[in-house]
Amino acid sequence: MDARDPEIDKELAATLQARKTLGEEYESELVDSFMDKVNERLDSRVEQRVRRELAQQQTSYARAADPRRPIGPPQPSARFARYGFAGFTMIAAIPLSAIGAVNAGTPGLFITWAGIVGVNVAQSLTGFMSPKKHEDKDDWA
Repeated sequence: MDARDPEIDKELAATLQARKTLGEEYESELVDSFMDKVNERLDSRVEQRVRRELAQQQTSYARAADPRRPIGPPQPSARFARYGFAGFTMIAAIPLSAIGAVNAGTPGLFITWAGIVGVNVAQSLTGFMSPKKHEDKDDWA
């Protein structure tokens, strides 16, 4: 950012020219007038920056308050969660099948697989049984 302001440079040049023309007896009035113009310019720049910062804060608060925009890391979709759980149970089925078959034979194997199927069915039914989240629709949309 350039620290020099062309308008202030013009005002300073005009003030110095007026001092040369009017003489030293008007120097304090010219300096006061120039300083008033500098203060006005500075106030307007500060006001612009404050407005910009407030607008940015309001925008960030509005984004954070938007219920459609989740805060935090993205969550896996329901489809990913369903297939992920099924994949996990299939991997867990290998050692569970071996434990059930070694300890109780064929009936133990059937009981183990009945439990695995039961867990997967229960997990898939939770998607149907849970209330659906309906998004608030805007009347203007």
